[in-house]
Amino acid sequence: MLVVFGVTLFTFILTRILPGGAARAILGSRASPPEIAAFNQENGLDLSLPQQYVIYLNQLIHFNFGFSYRLNQSVIGLVHDRLPRTILLLGISTLLALMVAVPIGILQSVRRNKLEDYFFTSVSFVLYSMPPFWLGLLLIIAFAVNLNLLPPVGPQGNVDTYLSDPSQIAGLVLPVAALALTTIALFSRYMRSSMLDNLVQDYVRTARAKGVSNVGILYRHVLRNALIPIVTLLGLSLPGIFGGALITEAVFNYPGMGLLFWDGAQTRDYPVLLGVTVIVAVATVFGNLLADIGYAVVDPRVRIQA
Repeated sequence: MLVVFGVTLFTFILTRILPGGAARAILGSRASPPEIAAFNQENGLDLSLPQQYVIYLNQLIHFNFGFSYRLNQSVIGLVHDRLPRTILLLGISTLLALMVAVPIGILQSVRRNKLEDYFFTSVSFVLYSMPPFWLGLLLIIAFAVNLNLLPPVGPQGNVDTYLSDPSQIAGLVLPVAALALTTIALFSRYMRSSMLDNLVQDYVRTARAKGVSNVGILYRHVLRNALIPIVTLLGLSLPGIFGGALITEAVFNYPGMGLLFWDGAQTRDYPVLLGVTVIVAVATVFGNLLADIGYAVVDPRVRIQA
């Protein structure tokens, strides 16, 4: 709760000290001073910052995130509409990243300083250093413009229609690829390092002395211990993955939480910015909790203290 409280306070102050203000962004540059004053009074922006923050906290306690200035809809309604799309995008891309990155990391550790290791290391460095918006644009140019294989925008329908409409599934391919490729680059590097650290441990030498095969050592002994840093990274990288989704959704015009936050930042829609930030903060805390639970699942030696 302290983390969420700190995030709300920090974000609230940042949004209020930005130049221009919400009234000017919503009403336009030609709005008269009386119109701006009326807008500020109607939305409580004429109060002092402590008063505004107390009112906002009271709304949060009652699960009221306020109303969007620009869309004139409740923020909780916008989140309810957009959040499933972002969860689907993040879920598919993260699952795909894990399914690809873990075997690549294992292969690199086994073939250390060999051709395969150098190849995947080079590819990982290129992908990890590439900005998400640039990677998204490259994918659009290659597969949507030049090859005309996939649509350049993400699916615009509801989540429940994705599986029944092939065009919606095709629209997911490029956004998922843009997010998954950068995540694969990160996870594979950590998996390689973790595998190499465990391969030189005493229990590996003991297993080899007992005659355990290399495959048995890798998958029965080393892999479980090597996954512990990946579990940690998965929980801690949730904000970073969402940050990549924010840019990716904007590039592909995918109507999720990232695009909602992007539009809110451009129009200084404070309730939307604060609402999305609170949800991401809660998701981050929840991700850390899942990482702690994952320790006990991956490594039986880890016990959660009561």
